[in-house]
Amino acid sequence: MTETLSYIRKSLHGMYPDSEISALTRLIMERVCHLMPHHLLFCRDKVLAEEEKERIREIVGRLRQMEPIQYILGTADFFSLLFEVNPSVLIPRPETEELVDRILAETPDRKKARIRVLDIGTGSGCIAIALKKHLPEASVTALDVSEAALEVARRNAKRNNVAVTCLQADVLQMEEFKQAVPVMQDVIVSNPPYVRESEKEEMEQNVLANEPHLALFVPNEDPLLFYRQIARFGRDRLKKHGRLYFEINAAFGERTVRLLEAEGYTNVKLYQDLAGRDRMVRAQQR
Repeated sequence: MTETLSYIRKSLHGMYPDSEISALTRLIMERVCHLMPHHLLFCRDKVLAEEEKERIREIVGRLRQMEPIQYILGTADFFSLLFEVNPSVLIPRPETEELVDRILAETPDRKKARIRVLDIGTGSGCIAIALKKHLPEASVTALDVSEAALEVARRNAKRNNVAVTCLQADVLQMEEFKQAVPVMQDVIVSNPPYVRESEKEEMEQNVLANEPHLALFVPNEDPLLFYRQIARFGRDRLKKHGRLYFEINAAFGERTVRLLEAEGYTNVKLYQDLAGRDRMVRAQQR
């Protein structure tokens, strides 16, 4: 096994930071060889099967092409759950875990909470499924414009043994959107597209080359397009005192707050992520 570990590190040296190479190595050995990190210290003499070595060579080759490890392995960790991911859905981010944490923290008596939750732009279903896991009595709906994404979300709900309703609708088509969700909701959450086209140059190339642009980008001239539309939908479909949660572009925290206040919401609050960047907004129906 020592030879294989050395092969991974040497093959990726100079292409990834050393800390990331170490993390990738641990993940590869765990997912391919079912070896946990402590095994790498105490089982260095273990002989790997030829099939394992071949799979590792394939993964390393794809990593050298800057393909995200989550797409290569076909899975990503989120909120202590394992999710299928492929290029039709975004790879779940740690910041989005913070959004889920915020919703749960502000939900009283979560184990017994019989509330309705709507996740708009669900992608892999990570938000909806993580919430359902921790709100077992809640009725959770996951909505997306992409049928390919919804197929992934359905498989992830089954993988994680939760019941989540998956619906296809376009948030930008208001009447269609309202027809898809006719019932009132207690919580609406969304991590919508929020990266401006002008920010492409600042993004990592492996994101641009692999992750779905439909779920990433908004026009430069209207960066709050999805927030405005969802906020207006929420005014029609949120119960009294119902809560609306957004993950946001850090550059538009105050603008998002002002938009929600102008739309008639109360108790609007801007939250920072663990890195200190504006990342979440919560608002409440009057």
